[in-house]
Amino acid sequence: MLLSSLGFAMLVPACAQPGAQSSSGTSTAAGAASAAPANCTPLETRNANATGQSPAFQGQTRTCGVTSNVAFDVVVVTDALNRPWAVEPLPDGRFLVTEKPGKMRIVSASGQIGEPIAGVPDVAAGGQGGLLDVALSPTFATDRTIFWSYSEPREGGNGTAIARGVLAADGTRLTDVRVIFRVMPTYNGRQHFGSRIAFGSDGMLYSSFGDRSDTPMRPHVQRLDGHLGKVIRIRPDGSVPDDNPFVGRVDAKPEIWALGHRNPQGLAFDAQGRLWQVEHGTRGGDELNLIQKGKNYGWPLQAYGVEYSGQQPISSALGASAPSVAGMEQPTYLWDPVIAPSGLQYYTGSAFPAWRNSLFVGGLAGQRLVRVVLDGTRVVGEEHLLTDRKSRIRDVKQGPDGLLYLVTDAAQGELLKLVPKGR
Repeated sequence: MLLSSLGFAMLVPACAQPGAQSSSGTSTAAGAASAAPANCTPLETRNANATGQSPAFQGQTRTCGVTSNVAFDVVVVTDALNRPWAVEPLPDGRFLVTEKPGKMRIVSASGQIGEPIAGVPDVAAGGQGGLLDVALSPTFATDRTIFWSYSEPREGGNGTAIARGVLAADGTRLTDVRVIFRVMPTYNGRQHFGSRIAFGSDGMLYSSFGDRSDTPMRPHVQRLDGHLGKVIRIRPDGSVPDDNPFVGRVDAKPEIWALGHRNPQGLAFDAQGRLWQVEHGTRGGDELNLIQKGKNYGWPLQAYGVEYSGQQPISSALGASAPSVAGMEQPTYLWDPVIAPSGLQYYTGSAFPAWRNSLFVGGLAGQRLVRVVLDGTRVVGEEHLLTDRKSRIRDVKQGPDGLLYLVTDAAQGELLKLVPKGR
């Protein structure tokens, strides 16, 4: 293994914030200065992209920065991956990695990259499409089943799909491959496919999907007759649980669990069984959301930020957006300017005790790993890590060993391991 730069949390001035794991820090993330307690100094000094928008509550953005003062080494397991999109640690110390152009591989603990795994369906690679997330079945130890999401080529366009298959003992091929879910409607586009996969303690598969980006598709997000801009909940065989919120409605897809999302690329459960999600907003509209059954998270009617063109407010066939709309859920946290969040992990390991019960978010445009400190369901601190590496972090996962593993979005993408210094 190749040892790279040493990483450690920088010491910063104290910032009183009840419930934070560390009492020191300055605030990070952009937004109105009134969003954070008066004794916090933002790490983010750039102006917000959106003007005239105020957070709905204190701490929704620019909360206190914190420092965990954790010293760690950054180990480069490999730097020879082609646009890796997801990493999934295996029980034996190896890793399943997806590459966006359409290949899935196993990487050994020492960084040896295996040949492409046979049996992966063709993908509609291009733009933001390709081979996306991968996740182990909760029963992987006994059945070696894995699940993955990808942009599926279809007549008339493409769409996100979820497939499952059995990984051979030698890791060279997939058998019994079948698609268990297809996002509808089909669309001929190249953007905002989503998606992540997470299994709940109920044994159900949850997954998140984007709005396909183009303005004419935005109204689908607020409609229940399709899956664009939704979080879904299905059984591992693709069937629909009877207690999903819209089961029995003739105007609704029964798989839908929540709606109103733009381009969610992070999904993770915490130790209490709560489901968290991060999604890409427009300029200044990145969100962390606590996903709840049947709730509407607003897009495109409720949104922070501005269009990429600079237009404000955001518009669609449904009308102009506003930061707050009655009956719609507010984001738990906002970033303006954006970090472009991709990948989400709730940390429960013992390797980094100071990080336990934090959310870790990969930052693409932000080129950093963001630690979000929680007090229950409130964000009470934020820490930026790996800023010196200038890498677009696409995914972050906790391994069985309690270490954190990341992949970077690059033509020569890296698989990184964070190890306590001196271990």
